[in-house]
Amino acid sequence: MSQLGNVPEIQTVKRKMEDLKGRGLIKAWEIPYEEVLTRLTAAIFFLTPAEGSDPEQIWKEFDSNEMLQYRMNEEKQLSQLDWRMEFNKGFTV
Repeated sequence: MSQLGNVPEIQTVKRKMEDLKGRGLIKAWEIPYEEVLTRLTAAIFFLTPAEGSDPEQIWKEFDSNEMLQYRMNEEKQLSQLDWRMEFNKGFTV
C-alpha cells in the first residue's frame, strides 16, 4: 500500500520528467498536491516543453503506459504550464 505523497509509480514518472528536463525536452514540470496522492491515476502532471522541442517526443517517453492521456492546459487553474498529462484514461473507481 502506498503512503500519502510517496507512490512508487509517481516517483518513476517524476524521475522520467527530470531525465527529460536534463535532456532538454522539458523546460519545466510540476505535480500539484503530490503530498496527498495515493495512486498514479489521481496524479496530474503539468509541463512546458523546452523551446524547439516537439511535444510528441515527450509523449513517446510515456506511451508504454496505456492509461496515458495529455492535452493543452487551457484552464490554467492548477498550473500555468502549457500541457496537462495524466495516467487515467478510462479510469473508474
